[in-house]
Amino acid sequence: MAHSWIDMPPVPQPLPLALERIVQRFQQISEPKRRYEYLLCFAKRLPPFPDEQKVAAYRVPGCVSQVYVMASLEQGKVSFQGDSDSQLTKGLVGLLVEGLNGLAPAEIIQLKPDFIQQTGLDVSLTPSRANGFYNIFQTMQQKALIYHLAETYLQT
Repeated sequence: MAHSWIDMPPVPQPLPLALERIVQRFQQISEPKRRYEYLLCFAKRLPPFPDEQKVAAYRVPGCVSQVYVMASLEQGKVSFQGDSDSQLTKGLVGLLVEGLNGLAPAEIIQLKPDFIQQTGLDVSLTPSRANGFYNIFQTMQQKALIYHLAETYLQT
C-alpha cells in the first residue's frame, strides 16, 4: 500500500548554521568536564550586559540564578544580549546568544529546544539548570515572536 505524505513522520527542521556548529563542537567532546569548560567559554565571550538593564523587564522567569535577556531587531534579524550571575547559566545564555543571533524571528520561533540533547549537556546539567536552559530559550523565542507578530501586522 502506498503511503501518502500525511503518513510521513515530521522531518526535523535543520538547525541554523551557527547553532549546528555549536552542537557539532559539543558532540566532539566526550568528557562531561570538558563540555562544561567549553560551555564556560560562551560565558566569557558574552559582551558586557549594561547594569542599568538588569531590571525585571529583562529578567528570565523561573531561573534559580539571576538571568537577563534583551533583544533588538535590526534589518529583520534578531540580536540578543544576555547575562547571568552564575557562570554555567551565563554559558547557556552565551550558547543561545551565539546560536540565535542574526536569525529572522520566524526562524527562531520554529526551533525546538531539543538540540540541547544533541550537545550531551542535558545529561550533565542539574534539573534546575536544565529547566533554566528551557526558560532562557523560551524567553528568547517569546521576544522573537513579538517581532514576528509586529512584522506580520505591519505588512497587512
